[in-house]
Amino acid sequence: MNKIIAFLKLTRIEHSLMLVVAVLAAELIAGGLPGHFVLAMSLITPIFVSMASFAINDYFDLETDRANGKKERPLVSGAISREGALLITAVTLFIGVMASAFINAYAFVIALVFGALAMLYSYRLKDMLLVGNSYIALSMVIPFIYGSFVVSDSMGANIIIVCFIIFLSGLAREIHGMMRDYRGDTKIRHSKNVVYYFGMRRSGAVALLLYIEAVALSIVLFFMYMPFAYNLVYAVPVAIVDALLLYVGANMTGKRIRAKDFVIGRNVSLASMGVALLAFLLSAIVYVHL
Repeated sequence: MNKIIAFLKLTRIEHSLMLVVAVLAAELIAGGLPGHFVLAMSLITPIFVSMASFAINDYFDLETDRANGKKERPLVSGAISREGALLITAVTLFIGVMASAFINAYAFVIALVFGALAMLYSYRLKDMLLVGNSYIALSMVIPFIYGSFVVSDSMGANIIIVCFIIFLSGLAREIHGMMRDYRGDTKIRHSKNVVYYFGMRRSGAVALLLYIEAVALSIVLFFMYMPFAYNLVYAVPVAIVDALLLYVGANMTGKRIRAKDFVIGRNVSLASMGVALLAFLLSAIVYVHL
């Protein structure tokens, strides 16, 4: 049981579940759910590619995680070895990419490219100014692009705006993560990221600006694009999410940011983005049935 829990922690299974919601929402918005087999394959891909990306990230970040005191991480605690993490990465990545091959060429290429980027991110991209963080934000967007191309050969304006909302809020959340991990990243990986160049307060201000832009686009969706236009199933939870994200963003711009502020910000922003994904999904379901 302990090994199973360690495996789930290593692969961040909660993120995989969020990606499933995102893919389902994208498929419904883009044209409706595919047949049972294709649907199953379309969900296996994001689950396993995401698991691989987190496993390889912990593999390369072992010393950094130790420096940052992340004792709950399976590799830091010794619950899983580095070799074990590498094996998990290889197996889950293979399953995820191969599942996409049964869908269509678009899905296969997206899964293959994203899988390769996930490996490259953990090895090198994360230390490059904004490049690594943009990749993480893009990884939150990819499920919508992927899900759209599972059922269609193009992307509608509504999907594109959703992608921008998620990208902006994801990038803001990543900047907060850099602020939280700055000490370890600088000492162990010698990262020269946004916080290195801008400092803590300015980095927090940049993150807040990104959240404000995401909120503005979420309002545009409500007034202009189906299935979100004047849809209370979308408006009510997203309004709460917008308020929470603005609170988190504003809270990270103060003179003194405490360790618990980072914990609260991480948990609130993750929960908020999960609620937003559910709002996208439920809005599409209500619209389809109406």
